[in-house]
Amino acid sequence: NYGRIVNVASVTGPVVSNPRETTYSAAKAAMVGLTRSLALEVARKGITVNAVAPGWIQTASSTDEEIAAGRNTPIGRPGRPEEVAAAIAFLASDAASYVTGLMIIVDGGNTIQEYKGPGELYY
Repeated sequence: NYGRIVNVASVTGPVVSNPRETTYSAAKAAMVGLTRSLALEVARKGITVNAVAPGWIQTASSTDEEIAAGRNTPIGRPGRPEEVAAAIAFLASDAASYVTGLMIIVDGGNTIQEYKGPGELYY
């Protein structure tokens, strides 16, 4: 017997933040804390608990500003929902049976760069 729990967090909160997003940031950071704590509680029962933290993901409700911000990632575009889904599918699969208590960031490398303005700084 085994189980998989995959929570959807965000990079906003546990990794970065934005002005006027205090409650959102707190909720998503709490989701990561819950993921880690629950992972410890249920690991011996064959259950893994992980989180996926998306960055700029383009959806039908994305604003022009959000899409533009996604273009400033090192990969040069916002993410796609299916890219987040692929990370979730991996964590839910047998291939992730030894992965627990972790947060996988799906953000095109955005959280690893200091400069986040338009243009090409280094590439």
